[in-house]
Amino acid sequence: MSPPLDSAAPPTAPASPLDPAALALALERKVSGEIRFDPGSRALYASDASNYRQLPIGVVVPHTVEALAASIGVCRKFGAPVLTRGTGTSLCGQTCNAAVVHDASKYLNRIVSIDPQTRLAIVEPGVVCDRLRDAAEVHRLTFGPDPATHSRCTLGGMIGNNSCGAHSVMAGKTVENIEALEVLTYDGLRMWVGPTPEAELEEIIAAGGRRGEIYAGLKAIRDRYGDLVRAQFPKIRRRVSGYNLDALLPENGFDVARALVGTEGTCVTVLHAKAKLVYSPPVRVMVVLGYPDIYIAGDRTPFVLEHKPVALEGLDQAMIEDMKRKRQSLDDIALLPACGAWLLTEIGAETPDEAAEIAQRLIASERAAGALSDARFHPAAQDVRKVWAIREVGAGACNAVPGEPVEPHAGWEDAAVDPHRVGDYLREFRKLLDKYHYRCSLYGHFGDGCIHGRITFDFRTSQGVAHFRNFLAESTDLVVKYGGSISGEHGDGQARAEFLPRMYSPEIMQAFREFKRLWDPQNKMNPGKVIDPYRVDQNLRYGPDYKPLQPATRFSFANDFGSFAHATERCHGIGKCRNTRNATMCPSYRATGEEKYSTRGRARLLSEMIRGDSLTGLWQNEAVKDALDLCLACKGCKGDCPVQVDMATYKAEFLSHYYEGRLRPRQAYSMGLIQRWARLASHAPWLVNFVTQTPGLSTIAKVLAGVARERTVPQFAPHSFKKQFGKRAGRGNDNRRVILWADTFNNYFHPETALAAADVLEAAGYQVTVPRAPLCCGRPLYDFGMLDTARRQLQQIMQTLASDIAAGVPIVGLEPACVAVFKDELLNLFPDDAIARQLSESVHAFSDFILASGWQPPRPLGERAIVHGHCHQKALWGMNPEVRLLEKLGVDFKLLDSGCCGMAGSFGFNPDHYDVSIKVGEQVLLPAVRDAAADTLVVANGYSCREQIAQCTGRRALHIAEVARMALTRTNEKS
Repeated sequence: MSPPLDSAAPPTAPASPLDPAALALALERKVSGEIRFDPGSRALYASDASNYRQLPIGVVVPHTVEALAASIGVCRKFGAPVLTRGTGTSLCGQTCNAAVVHDASKYLNRIVSIDPQTRLAIVEPGVVCDRLRDAAEVHRLTFGPDPATHSRCTLGGMIGNNSCGAHSVMAGKTVENIEALEVLTYDGLRMWVGPTPEAELEEIIAAGGRRGEIYAGLKAIRDRYGDLVRAQFPKIRRRVSGYNLDALLPENGFDVARALVGTEGTCVTVLHAKAKLVYSPPVRVMVVLGYPDIYIAGDRTPFVLEHKPVALEGLDQAMIEDMKRKRQSLDDIALLPACGAWLLTEIGAETPDEAAEIAQRLIASERAAGALSDARFHPAAQDVRKVWAIREVGAGACNAVPGEPVEPHAGWEDAAVDPHRVGDYLREFRKLLDKYHYRCSLYGHFGDGCIHGRITFDFRTSQGVAHFRNFLAESTDLVVKYGGSISGEHGDGQARAEFLPRMYSPEIMQAFREFKRLWDPQNKMNPGKVIDPYRVDQNLRYGPDYKPLQPATRFSFANDFGSFAHATERCHGIGKCRNTRNATMCPSYRATGEEKYSTRGRARLLSEMIRGDSLTGLWQNEAVKDALDLCLACKGCKGDCPVQVDMATYKAEFLSHYYEGRLRPRQAYSMGLIQRWARLASHAPWLVNFVTQTPGLSTIAKVLAGVARERTVPQFAPHSFKKQFGKRAGRGNDNRRVILWADTFNNYFHPETALAAADVLEAAGYQVTVPRAPLCCGRPLYDFGMLDTARRQLQQIMQTLASDIAAGVPIVGLEPACVAVFKDELLNLFPDDAIARQLSESVHAFSDFILASGWQPPRPLGERAIVHGHCHQKALWGMNPEVRLLEKLGVDFKLLDSGCCGMAGSFGFNPDHYDVSIKVGEQVLLPAVRDAAADTLVVANGYSCREQIAQCTGRRALHIAEVARMALTRTNEKS
């Protein structure tokens, strides 16, 4: 019989109160690293990717492994509990605690060595999984486990949780891929552990001391409980729940390292790991098998496994529909056949022909079985990556779905059963979900029987929390019925530890307690997790007591039910913003490696601000202001984040309140109001340029304007675009009128871009008109929170162009940041305004409009180019129009994975931001431009991007409108 639900109890309180100030001072004296006990840092590390929140005592970011050891030594003297974490993407609350949190991810990230002969790598705990995999691939090796967070999760975190991932079918869990560990106990013992032959075990015990005591205790646990472990541990590959006592069995080599894998920081701190590397098949192809529903996909899993895939993942229709409603990854989703569920089957082979043969044999076999609805074979590497991208955003795909009032949560998302029983288990699990009226998408590592799903738990009411707890109890019993494990990947932490006694006998639970006590007799290592845990309904981040502030805002936040608090709750902590490649977000994190400058870090601080207890002062909070200061407002998070956190908007909203009743920085009045100054300067651009370009005078001008001395002030054009365009005779078809949006940058600084666009539009048969009134969308205003002014300028646009908007006259924009205002901020400021919505629909980016017009270039250009995409464009409508237009123009181009340019409007001109601006640009974009041949075109639509390129490389970048006009001018030259 299962034990009662109230059997778990929280850890006992410390015997004497801790003095955090004295502890912080001692750490500062003894530890090389960043010691952070301030409210902002504590708030930043209060949560992970789980449902839980606990304010830490303080945070230590050690510079070296030795500093980490020294810090734990200081904490020991004060009796302070400790917790070491990596990226903090744990889903079960393992990486938040009322302890001194040590962040290993920022500095402890060295790959010490890779030996391709022995296939072993020695790493520090903060090494990111993908970094190790990339380094190993040079030798045609890889680190097998690869969770969906592989682009940012650390080896230390993977060891703590015994992580797995999609390729565990090929390589097993983390535990099977660890050869040895260097560990530190709370009481100061530092040693390497691993497999221990019996003779060596006896020698260690005979030597005595703390090491001998531990090994003697481990031997006693093995001898006392070994037969029970053999009999009671689930016979499945994905048994992650509990401690790995099976590693101590003689037949498993008394492997102390593997026994410590998955202990979630409750026993030791890992200082180094010796990781096994496995052979990496050089050819990977993808077969997507489509079935009527997820249950039939589960039924077919064992038969697909007979074809020896290196990965086998399942997806259901609910997840894909949620992504479609968010307009997320639509190009990737197009690679799936139209079915109710899918098995993503990756085949590894030595050659493409061998891979294709296996793939076709698999498809033929499934067709013959009669259950298959459809199938797709994707041999191209880029398509394989796109299909994997669908799976990897699955954890956030069902969150922040428009129109869904109840958010799904983690809490029961990785139970594992025998792969042969997946279909039957899913059918019963769905009945249980229906019983509790929960919505849930189902997906996961079907090849290992591990099922994921985010469920619509109600944590806001006492009744909802009670239902949640009862559901977990019944779900545990269901998994146990199937001989499975309540955790198949993410560990126990707080989310499942309370239910371990329903999975294991009292004797096995006692063995776990003895194992924990042996390593950590004082219970100072991540207390309250796994053993003697907090209840599953304690420490909830958004529990019944959560009553956030609901301040009035300038933006409507209509997609978040009009609530800024709800907007800050979008972030669930999965940390995709800590990715360092293949995305735009988060440029300031990439440049600094600092959590508070990631999208997640900022969202967490804003959420704590709205909570109002750990961070006070609401809009005046300096910790929040500091974190937002390095936000480039690139909007990369709005496009890349699975839950579409929109930090640019949150920053603008915060600053609009922060500066109420106080002066803004000088740059706000110089660059924020650039449209007004540019208009004045256009009357005597030569005079303004003389002042800004003359040594001495330019220095004074930059100081007055709040511009970094290292920057060059952009020169005004001798004649604005509007002035030049006004002298042109009317061209084009009167019946096909289009408004060319003369934004501030292309009007006053780069009129050649707007003139090129006018030429191409006219060649496409349109009559181009330009508003005579000095209209401006106000893009620079948002960077300084000048939202009232921005709102007035948008109202002026709607009033001035009212008749054109009503007539549906298309408006073509050249500057992506300005087009983004009409597509994004306009609707957020005027959510219920029909004219605003019509204006938004009337605005088109140049490439989009030209493609839709049907215009055909007179001849292919035959040029080579590198292309940098503007962040706002990548976030809101993507680079596909640029790709298609360049293909149409006959340009041989490479689209750079360059993230943000680093200039980001006024950001890169700010003296306090200059270094970060350059670091961001130097990651990909600027080196790529320098490496490009002199006759290779550099294409970048954004004014800021072109300015960063010009100032840092001396190369002039072209807007795509200028590239399109090249086709016209060369035709004229030829004729």
